[in-house]
Parts: sequence; C-alpha cells; structure tokens
Amino acid sequence: MKRRGLIALVGASVLGWGLAGCSPSDCGPTAQTGTAAVAPEKPIHWKLVTSWPKNFPGLGEAPEKFANEVKRMSNGRLQIKVYGAGELVPALEVFDAVSQGTAEVGHSGAYYWKGKMPAAQFFSSVPFGMNAQELNGWLHYGGGMELWRELYAPFGVIPFAGGNTGVQMGGWFNKEINSLEDLQGLKMRMPGLGGEVLKRAGGTPVTLPGGEIFTSLQTGTIDATEWVGPYNDLAFGLHKAAKFYYYPGWHEPGTALELTVNKKAFDALPADLQAIVENAAQMANQDMLDEYTARNNAALVELVEKHGVQLRKFPDSVLARLKALSEQTLAEVAANDPASKKVYESFSAFQRKVAAYHEISEKAYINAR
Repeated sequence: MKRRGLIALVGASVLGWGLAGCSPSDCGPTAQTGTAAVAPEKPIHWKLVTSWPKNFPGLGEAPEKFANEVKRMSNGRLQIKVYGAGELVPALEVFDAVSQGTAEVGHSGAYYWKGKMPAAQFFSSVPFGMNAQELNGWLHYGGGMELWRELYAPFGVIPFAGGNTGVQMGGWFNKEINSLEDLQGLKMRMPGLGGEVLKRAGGTPVTLPGGEIFTSLQTGTIDATEWVGPYNDLAFGLHKAAKFYYYPGWHEPGTALELTVNKKAFDALPADLQAIVENAAQMANQDMLDEYTARNNAALVELVEKHGVQLRKFPDSVLARLKALSEQTLAEVAANDPASKKVYESFSAFQRKVAAYHEISEKAYINAR
C-alpha cells in the first residue's frame, strides 16, 4: 500500500473512533461505530432493611457484604442501600416492608413472623433440631427451600438462606440454673419455638429486637436473655448485665438468617441480575457461618478471662426435660397448622437421616479427635 493511502486509512479510522465517542483503547464490542455513543445502562437501586443495628458484627455485616457483592458482580448495575433496624422500618417489621414493597430486600430471622405463619419458625431454628450444616443440606438438597418459598409466596416474598450463626449459647442469667424449678417464672428474651418450650417449662418468653436487649436486662425488665454467642454477646456488652453464661444453645442449634426479596422487584430483573442476587445470598450464607466459627472462641476467652464471666453448662436433667418439652411443642404446632405439619414432617425426616450418618462421620470424628 502506498504511504498516502495508509495515512488516509488510519485517519479515517481515528475519525470513526472520535465520532463514536471513544478511543481505540477503550472501544469495546458494545460501542457504536456510527455518530452517537451508546448510553450507559442506568443502575437499578434497591433498599434493604434489617432487624439488626447498622454494621453490627456478624448479623449486621452480612447484609452489607451481600449488597457489596451484588454491586461488584453486577458492575454497579444493581446497587443496594442497607438500612439498620429502625432507620427505615422497625426491627420486627422487616417482612411486612418487603412484602409491601417499602423495601426490595430484607435481612432478618424467620421465627419473628410466627404470628403470620407458625411454620416460618422451622426455617430459623428448631430446639434440639439440626445444626447449621444439616439445615443448609435440608434447605438446598432436601426440599426445605421449596417449602419455604411455597410458604412465603402468598405474601409476594422470595426467601433465600442469608447466614447462619451455628450453635448458639444457652443464654445469660443472674442466677444459677440447677434444676427446672429455677426456670419457673423467669422472664427471658427467647423468640420462636424455643420460647414456646420455655413457656411449657414455667418461664415467660419475651420477644425483643437486639437493640433493646441490654437495657431490658440491665433494668430488670427481663430476668435473662439469649442472643447469639460470644462474638455478638461481647459486642452487646451483655456481660455487664448478667454474670452466668450457659451452654449449650438447645433452643437454637443452627440458627438460619434469611434474605427476603420482593417478588415483583426480583421478577423485574434480567436473568443475569437474578443469578447475581442468588449467588450473593449463597456467599452471605456461608460467610456468616465462617466468621462465627472463627470469632466465637476468642470472644469467649475474653469474656471469661478478662471480664470474669462464669461459664456454666445446663444440668443434664434440665436438658433432658427441655428436650421432652420440645418434642411436645413441635408435635402440637404441627397438629394445629397444616403448613407447619408439612414442613415439620420434611424437617424431621431429613434430620433422622442426616443424624444417622453424622453418628459415624462428624460425631465419631469429633469424639476421636
């Protein structure tokens, strides 16, 4: 090619890039070669409401991580602003906010909605039920998620597993628990099915959002409380309001948190953004369990060695009676509500099978170790 012709060709190419509004280095496959640039896709903005204080360790950080992951994977096409408890809606009105479209996403615990749906409690934690590993197995490979979505469908809400704390602690008390009689008349913050068992044991269950627990315990509005475990309990300063710290968390052996999404908002997303929301939820679900596993022991050591907390195990006789009362409670809930019966039967069948295998796998290994 002659030099004059080559110069003319290059000049024409550069002119074409200039008219397209980009340079040879940043023109991508979606750039136009005509006279008008392609307008960038307008970001979709969602609101996410939670039942936890803003940025609270573990629980409060999970929705932030979820939102950040959605933004990162979507390259900013879907952006989610997180609101802590009380910033946009009260802590225990998250489900209604998502159902009504006040917010597109919520992060909370399913047992808070037992007044609407008794069966919802099975998707948070069941006394003497499955641990986190087992519960995730049921949800994702044992039919649990299908039942969960069937339950929430009339409310226009899609649930996703959004975290798990693992086995929780038994709670904070200002007196020792030596027998079931010590639970008589005890006002204790304990939601969900665990609260129903406590009631049968002679106690008085109270449902409170996390932000109200410390003051209620300190002022004597409640006599005892469970919250989560050492990592969260240390952050809340519960050791300043009670001195006896009991284990194990019979009432919440593997507490699942939920990410709820407004169905209309989700259906309006293109398929790739829907997949991003689903995968970001799975990330948040596993990440929370990983974090609690890593943080709890150091926090417990600090509570005991630095703050003088008295660590206690519930007597075997108390645990045995609570287990019997739990079985009665679950059977009664199932008998009184068809949806609960359906979920309970699926939950129990999966637990029996996975527990049998874990006897010769997880449990046998831990005992050997």
